[in-house]
Amino acid sequence: MRSAIFKTFVITAIFLVTTLAHFGQTTGGESLRSAQTLIGETLKYDAKVNKILRGISVAELTLTAANAANHSDLVIKAEAVSKGTLLKIFRYSFLQQYESTVDAAFRILKTTKHDVQKDRIRDSEAIFDYGQRRVTFMETDPKSRMRPPRSIASEIGGQMLDMVSAIYYIRLSQLSVGKRFDLSVSDSGLVYKVPVAVTGREMQKTIFGNVWCFRVEPEIFGPGRLIEQKGKMVMWITDDDLHTPVRSQIDSSVGKIDIKLKSSMQAK
Repeated sequence: MRSAIFKTFVITAIFLVTTLAHFGQTTGGESLRSAQTLIGETLKYDAKVNKILRGISVAELTLTAANAANHSDLVIKAEAVSKGTLLKIFRYSFLQQYESTVDAAFRILKTTKHDVQKDRIRDSEAIFDYGQRRVTFMETDPKSRMRPPRSIASEIGGQMLDMVSAIYYIRLSQLSVGKRFDLSVSDSGLVYKVPVAVTGREMQKTIFGNVWCFRVEPEIFGPGRLIEQKGKMVMWITDDDLHTPVRSQIDSSVGKIDIKLKSSMQAK
């Protein structure tokens, strides 16, 4: 039971920050703003679980964006690491590191992931081939080199995103109250469709002061969804040019997970 609870936490936590986890292509052909405004940015978040640990911080989440070596692609990195509270109280720790490469059309080209949950370690890579319209996912266990890798392949559309690049896709989109769209989602070689709704414009207390934010609700919980459990996610993204994700709340079997932005830095 404990393992299942924290697996849900890890997935939902990284899904927020790397949130709108796995968003892909809108049905309406979204017109995106330039991603150059986000180059060199580093965002750090603090995650708390209110039900189990009464609001104690249990993880730190970090997002960075930079130009790739070829100067035409974009590399987005995300890291979620547990704090000592989990290890001390539950003898549980985790580390998840994602690296996503997107092209000039903001299509995901490759995703690599290093996933550590206590003593369990998995490394994986997903390659997106738009000519063949296929994503190929391969996962290995570095502690057991003789074990055959786990491989999954699925058909994809003309433009996809993964967990990490998805939040940047949302940030670069035009948002307005009442807007609804569907996103194609690819994670671990599988493909999902996620309905998303901008349900309001609300004032939030943030590191920038009190600011107006869009309230965004992706449907990631339920049968056939990314997380096949009961739950709900809400995000708040600033109503300005940067569309910075400043907060997310996730209601699940773990309880209420609250993730808030604690620092934002721009490269000099």
